[in-house]
Amino acid sequence: MAKAQTGKPQGRWRMFHDKFVVEERFMSAQGRRNLYRIAGGLMIAGVVLFVMLLVAVIQKDGISAVDEPVRLWLLTLRGDPTTLIMIILAIVFGPIGLPIIVLIVTVAWGLLAKHAWRPMLLAGAMLTGVILAQVIGRTVERHRPPLDLMLFGADSTFSFPSGHVLGACDFLLVTTYLVFSRRKNPRTAVIAFIVAGIGIFFAAISRLYLGYHWLTDALAAFSISLVVLGGVIAVDTWRTARIPGEQITGTLSAADASQD
Repeated sequence: MAKAQTGKPQGRWRMFHDKFVVEERFMSAQGRRNLYRIAGGLMIAGVVLFVMLLVAVIQKDGISAVDEPVRLWLLTLRGDPTTLIMIILAIVFGPIGLPIIVLIVTVAWGLLAKHAWRPMLLAGAMLTGVILAQVIGRTVERHRPPLDLMLFGADSTFSFPSGHVLGACDFLLVTTYLVFSRRKNPRTAVIAFIVAGIGIFFAAISRLYLGYHWLTDALAAFSISLVVLGGVIAVDTWRTARIPGEQITGTLSAADASQD
């Protein structure tokens, strides 16, 4: 009787452990090192690009010089059918549409998948992006393009970086990595990232077209997302990537498992 009672908490821990803690994938030591290199490269590239953009925006020179010409060029492309498409994209990737999509994806994925590690990682990445956008925006305090030329209601909040674009980048890039990093065929991953890149492009161009952001705002959002993606790859690799024969930290011993 005592043995059965002591087995209950271990059984509950085992269920929790299997669902939320353990997700292993086996690869060579070289493959794991390559993932860490990719993660580090993405984070370094993102930081360097962001710093370059930040300096240009603060000093109002460098690459920020293209902001006004790009804005004026997009004004010449405005038309009713295009505007409708851009508004739909802005709603999908906006502060109402995207959180609903993320909630549905993470909850459904977490319930249906054997392990909830990846949807939890996606949710953490999205939350990180939101926090970074708010902190950086309130620190830099960059003003948006003219309010009277915005096509979907006035917005007087800070412009740098674009929260819409950052959310789209985080969701598309991180989801693509988390889904296709488990596939053995690298070609499908390449195709998936190309599709994600197309989605990011349209999310960014919609914000510029509708008059809510400068080009450098969108580029800054993309640079931050590279850092977030690199962090996700590093954490995911550390937590799940195993060399054959290596055990994940925190797994139950054979004696514990035999009691469940």
